Amino acid sequence: MSELVYWLDLAGVVVFAFSGVIVACQSRMDPFGMFVLGAVTGIGGGTLRDLVLGVPVFWVTAPSYLWIILATVLLSVLGFHYIHRLTRTFLPVTDAFGLALFTVIGAHKALMLGHFGIVAVLMGMMTGVAGGMIRDVLAHRVPMVLRREVYATASIAGGIAYAILFVSELNNIFGIGVTLVIILSIRLAAIYWGISLPTFAWVESPIGPKKNARANPSSSARFKARVKMIRSEPSRRRKR
Repeated sequence: MSELVYWLDLAGVVVFAFSGVIVACQSRMDPFGMFVLGAVTGIGGGTLRDLVLGVPVFWVTAPSYLWIILATVLLSVLGFHYIHRLTRTFLPVTDAFGLALFTVIGAHKALMLGHFGIVAVLMGMMTGVAGGMIRDVLAHRVPMVLRREVYATASIAGGIAYAILFVSELNNIFGIGVTLVIILSIRLAAIYWGISLPTFAWVESPIGPKKNARANPSSSARFKARVKMIRSEPSRRRKR
């Protein structure tokens, strides 16, 4: 079982490192910048997870992760002229696979250390989203998890499912498979149909009848501040 988790972890590092390389190319960074973004995306979330859990950082005890990231960056540099041909949906889809893999790895590690289920869910989410947040901050982009997209929500749902299946003492391979399917289904459906979470905005509205406010739009008019939920329409609908 540990061998399966190890290979899943390596696969997640490769996927996330490649997504970091793509962002670096979009931001016109040099090869060193590509390596930095690939590294922080691939191992950033797991590093924070291990520091919070108080265990040795995984890539310090197993430098093979760094070699994997370096190989991913080198192959990306060699195939640089093909990266710009990738579609706009390639990065979100690639990121979804990395999110699913890392959520499972983070939740599994916390549960194996004897932590409660809610801690495992948070560790899975941290492993899945923290690296991408650091990547986007370094690239001067709004982190995907802070936008209206269904991103961290998919990780939380998958983490809860994995924690329940783990506590139920079912076959762990089955639990990993179910969790991956749940996260990918939610995230890929959100990408395909443009599903997003509602946002909340601080708005001001005039006090009293609307017609009076329109008739006398003076600076002394009284306004009431309130929080308003804004529902966004799906940006992409399935063609029938």
